[in-house]
Amino acid sequence: MIPLSVADRNVLLTVRRVTGKPDVRQHLETLGFVAGATIQIVAETCGNVIVNVKDSRIAISDEAARHIFV
Repeated sequence: MIPLSVADRNVLLTVRRVTGKPDVRQHLETLGFVAGATIQIVAETCGNVIVNVKDSRIAISDEAARHIFV
């Protein structure tokens, strides 16, 4: 398992675990980052990561990406 912040771009990834305080986990899970979800990093810009998740593109900070393990 590695954090999303260091994962390769344009590769299909499976979310294994979401960590952090309960409010952080809840927010990420609301966005679709739940265990078993298939995601893909589309781009990295200015410390943010743009991710395809559930047919949507979502930009999250590098800090948030460190709480998502794939």
